[in-house]
Amino acid sequence: MRKILVTCLTLALTIGAQGQTETIDTAQFVALYDYECRTQNDEGTPVTDKMQLVVQVGRTVTKSMPRSAYMKTNETIEEEDLIMAEHQETLMHMPTVWTGLPNGQTTVRDRIFPHEFEGIEPTPDIAWTLTDDTVTINGYFCQQATATFRGVTWTVCYTEEIPSSAGPWRLRGLPGLIIKAENEAHTFCLAELRQNHTPITAPEKSPNVQRMTYAKLLKHRSDVFGNRQYAKNPLFHVPNLNGGTLSLGGSIHHMTVINLGSQQFAYADGFPLLTKAHVYQPLEIE
Repeated sequence: MRKILVTCLTLALTIGAQGQTETIDTAQFVALYDYECRTQNDEGTPVTDKMQLVVQVGRTVTKSMPRSAYMKTNETIEEEDLIMAEHQETLMHMPTVWTGLPNGQTTVRDRIFPHEFEGIEPTPDIAWTLTDDTVTINGYFCQQATATFRGVTWTVCYTEEIPSSAGPWRLRGLPGLIIKAENEAHTFCLAELRQNHTPITAPEKSPNVQRMTYAKLLKHRSDVFGNRQYAKNPLFHVPNLNGGTLSLGGSIHHMTVINLGSQQFAYADGFPLLTKAHVYQPLEIE
């Protein structure tokens, strides 16, 4: 492995200790999805961003999260892999979603620098239209369905071979596990199914998390990521940043710079930090 050089703070402070969490369910199985987002960079050039998503399917709660969050507590990982995964996931804006918590509702945790947010709402029903079309994906015989959810239209393939109504992110509610879901900008595709009975944990209890209605959280996300300035200056919305430069002081209290060979990765107050981003492609627009 390439040598990792950490400045300002130790790596443990940026990606290490997690707050206390409560186990609320146990996964009956774990689904690993490949997620792609087709967008543009800050110069308008088409790019396809890629990451992985882990979905723990329990008896009462389903938890969908970026793979790095799952890696920290359920996998043996190299620090380099974790750092690279965290920064790629920050580029793609994937929140952690608990479906069924609390009491059948949906809870979403989202990191929008420099804060972490939590929104809760009743779990919405998705009005799927089932079709007669079938296809085999990764060895699973699938049927197709379509729906418009929160202003975005999806075509999905689900399999009754896995009797679960779960799927990636917030997609759910079919008579079988969602194997693939896609639209013009986004694609989720099942990469691996594991019979891992791992604990499903509740959101970490932290006084620093800003809690609000999910509608308000969705608006804040759109106001930040959907702003025209965001791709060229992801810190445009952060006050007192000395003209938007990376520095200690103002809204940033601790900085960490990690060198992996010729690549450099920054953390600010424990958040992976971007100096440039890609054009936001929302999963929800209403």
